[in-house]
Amino acid sequence: MKFPVASIGPLDALCFLCCLCLSWLWCFGATPAAAQGLGNIGGRPIRIIVPVAPGGPSDTAVRILVPRLSEALKQTLVVDNRPSNNGVAGTEIAARANPDGLTLNIGNSGTHAINPSLYKTLPYDPVRDFVPIIQIVTSGMVLVATPKLPVNSFRDFVALAKKDPGKLNMAVAGATGELAGDAMMAMSGIRMNNVRYKGSSPAEIATLSGESDASMLTPLASMQHIASGRLKAMGISSSKRSPLLPNVPTLAEQGLSGYDFQIWHGLFAPLKTPETITQKVHKATMQALDAPEVKERFSMLGFTIIGNTATEFAAVVKSELAKFRRVVADAGIKLE
Repeated sequence: MKFPVASIGPLDALCFLCCLCLSWLWCFGATPAAAQGLGNIGGRPIRIIVPVAPGGPSDTAVRILVPRLSEALKQTLVVDNRPSNNGVAGTEIAARANPDGLTLNIGNSGTHAINPSLYKTLPYDPVRDFVPIIQIVTSGMVLVATPKLPVNSFRDFVALAKKDPGKLNMAVAGATGELAGDAMMAMSGIRMNNVRYKGSSPAEIATLSGESDASMLTPLASMQHIASGRLKAMGISSSKRSPLLPNVPTLAEQGLSGYDFQIWHGLFAPLKTPETITQKVHKATMQALDAPEVKERFSMLGFTIIGNTATEFAAVVKSELAKFRRVVADAGIKLE
């Protein structure tokens, strides 16, 4: 008995090949994202969530890298600003994103090392909810005051604050600046009111306008205003003077012995993002950091390039978490 032979058209053959491919992916446990690495899955770009307003240090750092990163990854990158107080809401969004390689997060010392010490309950865990990829840059901060204050030095600033305890307002740009300011107050014996803003740019504007009396900002955010006289520089937060503001003494030089606060910025991915993807992002970031124009731009803005391994960055985060817990305890800062 003869059985009829079915003819196979081009569409049937294509469907058959697709089934074979899907079966292969299922058998080897590979998702489309893991199989393609950072390929343009479904035509969708990769978004980098920045938990601060445009123009802040974290935002600036990632935007310097984006052209070179996009080139190295052969992928469109989109900067997604989600400004919030101390970067909490924006960082939570990144923590809850799908770990498919289509979402990255630029975090900083505030979002990933200090916030756990400032809040009793935080909607994300900087260690358990993220995969550290690479620490990008670091920089010190500068304590600036509005020109409306009758002060010309840190000594004058402390004397004025002691004269009217609790009268002056400190514009808080982020958790690093908040903790640096709290430690400065504790060590100098003054009391000010913290007023939180959604990033460096709003805090800078508030201090320029006199809405707030002072703030801890990066040299990047403040150097032009200091040069023009629209802000007064009281002191540098790091242990060494800033190359952008060489004539401004450190706070440690002015009586706060051992005072040293710096802000760092780095790339993270949501937990369970495939290692093949994070490794490609790390490699691409290292290539971007090695580009002459990127090096020059970071240097001009007062950033120090780090570019460590994922393992080294993870160790930095854990070390900084422990460090700032001690700082909060020693300064007697109350958790919120």
